[in-house]
Amino acid sequence: MAGEIPDLEAQERTGTGKGAARQARRDGMVPGIVFGGDKEPLPINIPFNKLLTMLRKGRFKSTLFNMKVEGHEDVRVICRDVQRHVVKDLPTHVDFLRLRRTTKINLFINVEVSGEEECPGLKAGGVLTLVRPEVELVVTAADIPESITVDISGLEIGDSATIANVKLPAGAKPTIDRDFVIAQISAPSGLASQSDDEDEDVAADEVPTTEMDPPNGEQADD
Repeated sequence: MAGEIPDLEAQERTGTGKGAARQARRDGMVPGIVFGGDKEPLPINIPFNKLLTMLRKGRFKSTLFNMKVEGHEDVRVICRDVQRHVVKDLPTHVDFLRLRRTTKINLFINVEVSGEEECPGLKAGGVLTLVRPEVELVVTAADIPESITVDISGLEIGDSATIANVKLPAGAKPTIDRDFVIAQISAPSGLASQSDDEDEDVAADEVPTTEMDPPNGEQADD
């Protein structure tokens, strides 16, 4: 995925059970657990304010993190569940899964565009619209791409590039089964308005002649 994998700092939580979890919340922390990866589960605490900020940014459950816990090796994790207060809707517990190199996960991958200088549609004054700046893919934890590239070098005005036109990394596939548009070249707004006006003029010229107004100056039969 584009950029570096973000760090997520946590503290090892001493003690388990409801008592330790309640104490963590009183201390301004959110209790959690890191499990999987052929290792023992690790109880953790995460600062409440930092976690809430990340949750509000969105896509927390589809973001890969580099978890840093003092006294333990850094490990790649992905969120598997966030429990919330039934009334306040604030996080009360969070679960993270350690990732093996072969683990399949869903992540949003940034889209980059190539071929803009050669694109005939842009040369003719068209406008590029990146319909999907990110695409959700199923990827292998060991082979997470920084981005995927869509080539628009052959697009004319009115053409679109879909996910079928993108060469995906080995082992990656979209989470959406159908083909979908990633980028398109549209006519400039001025040209589009002119085209609409011309369509209206043509429609006006094609109004059919009524029986009360026959063609060629002929009189209608009584």
